[in-house]
Amino acid sequence: MDRSGPASAYWPITDDLSALRGLVRGYAVQAGLDGVRLQDLVLAVNEAAANVLDHAHGEGHVQAWHDDRYVTVEVHDCLGRLVPAHADRRNPGVSTLRGRGLWLMQQLCDEVRITRDAKGSAVRLRQAIEGMAPPA
Repeated sequence: MDRSGPASAYWPITDDLSALRGLVRGYAVQAGLDGVRLQDLVLAVNEAAANVLDHAHGEGHVQAWHDDRYVTVEVHDCLGRLVPAHADRRNPGVSTLRGRGLWLMQQLCDEVRITRDAKGSAVRLRQAIEGMAPPA
């Protein structure tokens, strides 16, 4: 999927998560996402960006793109603190004080993928646009 065309967006992660939520929401609405699926994606992006603030000292950015079927948002940290093994799909339970963010993202989005390379790590969140089948 092309990430650099006119349908892509890029935002740095700052302490103002409210502003980031607004940018993601506006982008996803223009792409055709709405309702609960829109709310779920915005919440998942917020969780991923909060992880960057907590664990990577805010050093990261958000990149979004879409096509006719999906809205995809990647939240990058520049320190590489997140690794694919962190994508544990088990419910952390009620007695755990932290560690619900990744589990929650997996409940909210059609696809959650964690990657890591020399530039850092990324959480890819993907949501099918209404009327489109989620990925298999």
